[in-house]
Amino acid sequence: MDPSSISIYAFVLVIVLLAMRVPIAFVLAGVASLGSFLVFATRGGNWMPERALNPTSSMVVNSFFELIHSYDLSMIPLFVALGNIAYQAGITTRIYNSANVWLRGMPGGVGIASVMGCAGFSAISGSSVACASTMGRICVPEMLRLGYDRRLATGSVAAGGTLGSLIPPSVLFILYGIFTEISISKLFLAGILPGLLTLAGYVAVISWWVARDPKAAPVDPTPLPPGARRRAAIAAWPAVVLFAVIIGGIYGGFFTATEAAAVSVVLTALIGIFERTLTLRQMWSATRDSLVQTAAIFLIAASAKIFVSFVALTGSAAAVAGWVAGMDLSPLMLMVAIVLLYLFLGMLLDPVGIIVLTLPFVIPLVEHMDMNLIWFGVIVVKLLEIGLITPPVGLNVFVIGSVTGQSVKVDDIFSGVLRFLAMDIVVLALLIAFPIISTLILNGL
Repeated sequence: MDPSSISIYAFVLVIVLLAMRVPIAFVLAGVASLGSFLVFATRGGNWMPERALNPTSSMVVNSFFELIHSYDLSMIPLFVALGNIAYQAGITTRIYNSANVWLRGMPGGVGIASVMGCAGFSAISGSSVACASTMGRICVPEMLRLGYDRRLATGSVAAGGTLGSLIPPSVLFILYGIFTEISISKLFLAGILPGLLTLAGYVAVISWWVARDPKAAPVDPTPLPPGARRRAAIAAWPAVVLFAVIIGGIYGGFFTATEAAAVSVVLTALIGIFERTLTLRQMWSATRDSLVQTAAIFLIAASAKIFVSFVALTGSAAAVAGWVAGMDLSPLMLMVAIVLLYLFLGMLLDPVGIIVLTLPFVIPLVEHMDMNLIWFGVIVVKLLEIGLITPPVGLNVFVIGSVTGQSVKVDDIFSGVLRFLAMDIVVLALLIAFPIISTLILNGL
C-alpha cells in the first residue's frame, strides 16, 4: 500500500472516530501512529513490520517533545492562568458591571452591556467557552429578571462569548502561530480591529432587534444612586490596565507575547491581593483549573503535532496542494472553498479540533496562492468563532443552555443566535474583501 492511500484511509478513519465522539487527542495520536507504522512497514513494497517499530516510536516521541518544549507554547498556561486568576479576583466581570450601570437606562442597554462584558472578559481570558460560561451565569439571569426576550438574553451572551477567539489574547491564535511558525504577537495585533468590528456588529444587532420589537428588552426603571456611574467606571480599572499591558506592551515593543502574559499574571495576582479580592483558597482554585485546562490543550496540540508529522511523511499535503493547483482556482474561489469547509466542520467539531486537523492541508494551498498568512489566520479564527454558535454543535449555545437549565430551551438559544450569526457572515465577508482591516495596525508598526 502506497503512502497516499494510507493517508486517505487515515483521514477517513479520523472523521469516523470523531463522529463517534472519540476524544480528538486520542484520535489524532492513535491514527497518526498506526498510519506511520504502516508507511514504514510497507516501504519498498514488502511487508516488514519489524523495521517499522523504531522509526514510528522515534517520530511520535520527537514530535511530542518538539511541541512540548516550544517556547511559544508557554503562553497557553500563562494566559489560561491569567483568565482564571482574574475571574477569581472578580476582575473579568467589572467591565460588564460598569457598562451595565452606564447603559441600563437605554433600550437594550443590558444586552449591549453583556456583549461589552464578554469583550472585556475576552481581552483577559482568551477562552470563548470560559467567557460564555462565566458571563452566562451573570448576564442571562439579569436580563431574564428584567423581562428580556429569552432569545435575545441568551443569544447575545452566546454570541458575545465567541469574541474570546478573536480579541487577543487568544488560544486559537497561539495554536495557529505555532503550527504555521508565524509571529503570535503579530497575530494578536491583527485580531484587534476584526474583534472590535465584530463587537460593533453585535451591538448593532441588539439595537436593531430592540428597535423592531421594544418589548424584547424592557428598560430597567430602577433609578441609579448618586455617583453610581462614576464608581462603576473607576471599578473597571484593573481590566483596562491588564489589556493595556498586554496589547500596549506588545505594540510598543516592550514585551514579547510570552513576556506580556507572564507580567500580566503577576500583575493580576498583585491587584487581587492589594484589593483583598483574592484569597489563598481562590488562588489554589485558579491554579487547579489552569492545570486541568492547560493539560487538555497540550494533549490535543501534541497529538496534532504527531498527526502533522504523519501527513508530512506521506506527502499528502503536497499532493493536495498540487491537485488544487492543477485545478487553476483563483484566490477568491479557493477562499470560498476554504470558508465552506470550515463552516461545515464548525457544525460538527470543536474549534481546537478543526484548526489542528485542517492546517496541515490548508496552509500549503494558501502559501501556493501567496496569500498573507497573518490575514488568513484572522479569517480562520473568525470562521472558528462562527462555528461556536453554528447548529447543531454550537459549543457556546450548549454552554449557555447548561447555565440556564430548564428555564430556556436550546432551540430558543439557537433561534436567538441566528441574527448574530448573520452579522458574523457580514463581518467575515468584510474581512475577506478588505484585508487591510486585519493588517492596518501591523502596517503602522
